[in-house]
Amino acid sequence: MENHSSKEMSMNRFRAGWKRLSGPIKIGVLFATIAGLMALVGWIARPTYTSRSLLSLFLAIVISAGTWGLVSWAIAAAALEVTRDEE
Repeated sequence: MENHSSKEMSMNRFRAGWKRLSGPIKIGVLFATIAGLMALVGWIARPTYTSRSLLSLFLAIVISAGTWGLVSWAIAAAALEVTRDEE
């Protein structure tokens, strides 16, 4: 029973943390996650196209997730700033 309550506590903590994040950060995290998953799928699906080391997988995920996350966050933050300026 304790295991179930600890899972609930961790989910509640995750939800509370997610609610505290701003919209642009949520968008950046979403796009970074999608980009990381796409890099993982590409690394698995095309074994002859990429080198098969954990370092190459790590670099592919970090570079793609970091780039997509940062760019999408910047665009969302700029769009939010423009809408605030118009009001």
